[in-house]
Amino acid sequence: MVQSFDLLTIGAGSGGVAISNRAASHGANCAIIESGPFGGTCVNVGCVPKKVMWSGASIAHSIDDSRSYGFSVSQQDFDWPTLKRARDAYVKDLNGHYERSLAKNGVEIIQGAARFVGPRTIMAGGKQFTARHIVIATGGRPIVPDVPGAALGTTSDGFFELQQMPKQVAIIGSGYIAVEFAGMLRSLGADVTLLIRRDHVLNSFDVMLRKHLMEQMGADGIEIVTQAQIKGLTKNGDAIGIQLNDARSLQGFERVFWAVGRRAHTDRLDLRATGLPVEPDGTLAVNEFQETKAPGIYAIGDVTGKLELTPVAIAAGRRLADRLFGGMAERKLSYDLVPTVVFSHPPIGTVGLTEDEAIAAHGLANVKVYEAHFTPLYFAITARKSKCAIKLVVTGAEEKIVGLHVIGQGADEMLQGFAVAVRMGATKKDFDDTVAIHPTVSEELVTMKTSRPAQAS
Repeated sequence: MVQSFDLLTIGAGSGGVAISNRAASHGANCAIIESGPFGGTCVNVGCVPKKVMWSGASIAHSIDDSRSYGFSVSQQDFDWPTLKRARDAYVKDLNGHYERSLAKNGVEIIQGAARFVGPRTIMAGGKQFTARHIVIATGGRPIVPDVPGAALGTTSDGFFELQQMPKQVAIIGSGYIAVEFAGMLRSLGADVTLLIRRDHVLNSFDVMLRKHLMEQMGADGIEIVTQAQIKGLTKNGDAIGIQLNDARSLQGFERVFWAVGRRAHTDRLDLRATGLPVEPDGTLAVNEFQETKAPGIYAIGDVTGKLELTPVAIAAGRRLADRLFGGMAERKLSYDLVPTVVFSHPPIGTVGLTEDEAIAAHGLANVKVYEAHFTPLYFAITARKSKCAIKLVVTGAEEKIVGLHVIGQGADEMLQGFAVAVRMGATKKDFDDTVAIHPTVSEELVTMKTSRPAQAS
């Protein structure tokens, strides 16, 4: 017997839970399939535990800075297992919260791994299911390169299983995860080496942010190895060595972390049964309404390869539910002007176009930049210094703000409000006409006076 639903969602991560709960609120008969802990990557091995660790690392910085403010405090007593236990308990509570919210809204929970056995039929937990609408929201997993000794390295998933803090660490990669782990571990006292393929980190970000972060990482004692093409990993006693293609060799690491990207988690779904084409990286192509090329099958979140951010998956899922079951025929997510934060040390907040992207979109002559570099007041009296950099990218005679980029203390919290302003079409004059809050870092965004013509990097 095949059980039928209005909506069947594969994956109980943030996006899958969001669409199921929203669809149920519209009266749809919904079920969700999950084989692991509820909450997906974000709750279990991503945003949430990462932010807890970042907060702990930030406290370590505050302890260092406290001496400049007249306190006598030491972080020598930091205990990794204590932080891990508190973090894991919080994550477990969130797992239960997600599951309870689904049950409260009448969403049927199906435990098991899902696979398609027909164009619209799914097998899970030994039973078959079908639905008018099927949503694939299975997320992704870390990539481990195919090089000799790769298994000696640990992925970001494995990071959250560590029982003790490693002291000598190598991180291979240059994206979000790489720079976040590097800053976090260094702040907690580890010796950190970051290996990157190019000459800079965060390749898709504005050049100001990349340069500023690398300078601060270097000042904080992180060794950055550029042009590092990995040949393989080796085991030398209790230590791990890294061999590069140019014959360079780095030795003596307790842990090596792979942070070279993620792959969409679709290969175990048997999508051939649906006739759906799958991209080489495992992602599923969707249109503006999250529709795949198979009728009645949709995809949201990381499996689409579009802005792999938890709030994006949630927003896409809720809008899709509104369209399918809420009578909102044109409801869809706009992927433009999505703000994002990197929890590096210091944090980065960015929304809109980079300087290079603005030039490509609007032409060099039509783009102007306002930029400021300064030391926040907090660091005016501390031995440890951490500077801030801010950039506004504007276009046209009205100086419409098309890009806003901040790196420095408080960038993560200040961005949300400014992202609203940018999305509403704010101009530089709108910012100028806003009274500053003094003394803050954010006031710099409404007090910048000096501009320059845009420059391609």
